[in-house]
Amino acid sequence: MFNLFSRKSDGTDISPEEFKEMMADDRGVVIDVRTKAEYEEGHLAVTDDQLDVMNGEFTRALESLDKDKTYYLYCRSGNRSGQAARMMRNQGFDKSYNVGGYDQLVRAGFDSE
Repeated sequence: MFNLFSRKSDGTDISPEEFKEMMADDRGVVIDVRTKAEYEEGHLAVTDDQLDVMNGEFTRALESLDKDKTYYLYCRSGNRSGQAARMMRNQGFDKSYNVGGYDQLVRAGFDSE
């Protein structure tokens, strides 16, 4: 099925469907890059960590993350998580992906808490 929201330009942005398929092969680490307040209002049940990309928390955490792991990042709309995924790629995290926005992922069938 064609997805208007799928952005495959450089391989960093993936659709919710691609996210599901990739997680089946490699569970990876799911990070919510929204603010703590946004996270507390609701987040994906599969979320492993919440690291705010806007206040520097995400950037500070990068040096302690394993570059060999796969990372799936999401935010409210996909903008902040796209920036964060590209930041990771620029620092040698070859398997970092922007999986989009929280509401879009919930509509695609991901459980939320």
